[in-house]
Amino acid sequence: MIIRTQSHARAGLVGNPSDGYFGKTISFIVRNYTATVELWETPELEILPAARDHSTFPSLAALRQDVAWFGYYGGVRLLKATVKRFYDYCQQHGIGLADRNFTIRYHSDIPSQVGMAGSSAIITAALRALMTFYEVSIPRALQANLILSVENDELKIPAGLQDRVIQAYEGVVYMDFDREIMARQGHGHYEELDPTLLPPLYIAYHHHLSEGTEVFHNDIRGRFNRGEPEVVDAMIQWADLARQTRDLLLAGRGAEIGPLLDANFDLRRRLYRISDGNLRMVDTARSVGATAKFTGSGGAIVGTYEDDAMFQRLTDALSPLGMTVIKPRIRPE
Repeated sequence: MIIRTQSHARAGLVGNPSDGYFGKTISFIVRNYTATVELWETPELEILPAARDHSTFPSLAALRQDVAWFGYYGGVRLLKATVKRFYDYCQQHGIGLADRNFTIRYHSDIPSQVGMAGSSAIITAALRALMTFYEVSIPRALQANLILSVENDELKIPAGLQDRVIQAYEGVVYMDFDREIMARQGHGHYEELDPTLLPPLYIAYHHHLSEGTEVFHNDIRGRFNRGEPEVVDAMIQWADLARQTRDLLLAGRGAEIGPLLDANFDLRRRLYRISDGNLRMVDTARSVGATAKFTGSGGAIVGTYEDDAMFQRLTDALSPLGMTVIKPRIRPE
């Protein structure tokens, strides 16, 4: 029997990047794009490569393009690290695993390196497959911690909990990473919100405008750890934007959240040096009346729009920039 599990892309709606700094965020799942993992029992444990893991290229230009899309490492390292951390977790918690081996492989159509959490989606899907195969149950909040440890501890990729939480829970989630809450229970407070409370949302992305998470977060981490007032205050402001957005949604006033999303990006614009291409896509989206902010660290934006006529104007304005514009699917069909 082949076990098939999935995880999806995600978008940070508001509050990011405060999730890694004891802040608050809201994220939602994007079912338009999926990472799929297949696992089946075999005599030996084997991890199969996918398209992004190949090492044969038709030309120098093709190799360069592959590195631009996927980096120097593909998804095999993600699967290998996930298997290792899953085993460690079970050992640490006294969970016995059956003496069984397996073959595991993955496929993903999540746009790479544009702030839609493609790597953590592969890890999430792999963890779900391992849990199913070995009949192990892990609470969703702890799954998010485990997924983060794969990236932080095993692969040394700086990341926050936001992506892992929304991919573990799916739907729409308000997350509070208050320092005292984290210390007391080992994870944040996660509140699932009704997706129907959201106003019309769009996502637009460009494959060649990514700003890698490693580059973005490393400098901010140092400034935050040094207590630089501008950075510390910004994290507080981002967290408050998430809280305000949650309150508006729960009050049935989702149509009013757009200015808070704009404020989220405007604060980032003041604090960081952002590439001209990334600024252009935000400003272009806003020029037709939509709101806009990054879904993650750059390369993709999310925002609100009023109606189908405005969505068409968005598409018409952003497509010439080489961008794909979609309406995100949040709920299962």
